[in-house]
Amino acid sequence: MNDTPAPPTDRTRPAERPLDLVGIGIGPANLSLAALADGLNRPRPGVACGAGGEAEGVEVAFYEQRPRFSWHAGLLIDGATLQVPFLADLVSLVDPASPWSFLNYLRSCERLFPFYFAERLHIHRAEYDAYCRWVSEHLPDLHFGHQVDAVRWNPERDLFEVDFTQVGADGEVEALGRTHARNVVLGVGTEPYVPDPLRPLVDAPAAPVFHSADYLDHRERILAADHVTVIGSGQSGAEVFLDLLRARPAGRERIHWLARTEAFAPMEYSKLGLEHFTPDYVRYFHALPQETRDGLVPRQWQLHKGIDADTIAAIHEELYRRSLHGGWPDAVLTPGVQVRTAGRVATTRVELHLEHVQQGARSRLTTDAVVLATGYRERPVGRMLAGLDPYVRHDSANRPRIDEEHRLVLDPSVTGSVYVQNAETHTHGVGAPDLGLAAWRSASILNSLTGREPYPLPRRTSFTTFGLERREAPKIPGQGKRLTPLVRGW
Repeated sequence: MNDTPAPPTDRTRPAERPLDLVGIGIGPANLSLAALADGLNRPRPGVACGAGGEAEGVEVAFYEQRPRFSWHAGLLIDGATLQVPFLADLVSLVDPASPWSFLNYLRSCERLFPFYFAERLHIHRAEYDAYCRWVSEHLPDLHFGHQVDAVRWNPERDLFEVDFTQVGADGEVEALGRTHARNVVLGVGTEPYVPDPLRPLVDAPAAPVFHSADYLDHRERILAADHVTVIGSGQSGAEVFLDLLRARPAGRERIHWLARTEAFAPMEYSKLGLEHFTPDYVRYFHALPQETRDGLVPRQWQLHKGIDADTIAAIHEELYRRSLHGGWPDAVLTPGVQVRTAGRVATTRVELHLEHVQQGARSRLTTDAVVLATGYRERPVGRMLAGLDPYVRHDSANRPRIDEEHRLVLDPSVTGSVYVQNAETHTHGVGAPDLGLAAWRSASILNSLTGREPYPLPRRTSFTTFGLERREAPKIPGQGKRLTPLVRGW
């Protein structure tokens, strides 16, 4: 039995008629939006309290320069799990009956009963990647191998022009194209970040120095190194260190794990702490003054940059097990250390110049391989959006202003909207990149886009009241001053 939903039967559109929405990038955020948009193009059995709903229809297209969907392929380490429950899939927290849910994926590949008996709340990261890939391979309106080159506003037609290049599997250009759309959504995600002192090492191939995003691609070479150093105290650094520790012989581990943070600290995972990843907190955070928001985000690092407690426990258990017969494993874990400079020794080794912040002490560490678990930064889109520069409004730090409905604040002459996904931490808080808010944000965007409420959203989502005045969701998200309802019959 195949429970993969069939695509809607009527996908035809006159070439001269613009799309309602063009998505740029197909990561989990825009894949969630595409899945929920597809739900609007299907008859819906019921939306709220037993009320029926007809298909309300939006015409969309999503473009991705990669040839296929891939989610952090270099970190799909055996046994690594998500830090959010499986209900934080692409759709379930706003539309649990969607055919694109994780549970329906399991049903389609006849794995629902094994999952049921596994009693697993946090699924394997590789399983989440396979689920998203399943959605991407069956969902309509996704165009891989399409690189978006430019986005412009055409004031004469009141439309966005999206130029793209279609690229073949061999990387050669196959065609150039242009799409017109009433609205655009950016979901280009993040890219690996390498601190300035370490950048020269990555560019020189003699000694293996890789970002953790590429860890699995180079794992065998890293394991073959006599001494390995992992830099970074987040979840990725912990998972890489644990994987290396398990793979190297007892007593001859020869691993250093360095971190700038004052401790290898656990992620905040208390039930009330998790309420910082609710729509209630997003609304509270967005209403704060810019200066207050900018001060809050760095202080909240442990909400999203700490280490899962189970991973910390696994690391300690592995270290403890290696000490059972006397002696200590040859593994050094040192927090509170920053890399001042770095260079190469005899072309095949790396020398790290370290400083311990609390002690004020400095030292050198020579190593044969380095894994940089130094995080990610928002992918730059300035060149692609250069045509919109005259219309985009910025804050005092020269960042784009983003309204509560995840739209760039544009000049009033622009009647369309540019939505952003996973690029609004400075306006929406630490939950912006969190998978648990992806479906809610996608539904909010579609509600705003349509001017209706095809996806009813809860008015309250947390027991915590953030601030002295509770700000509830509007009756119909999307009835802001810049809303342009969809116009049919172009």
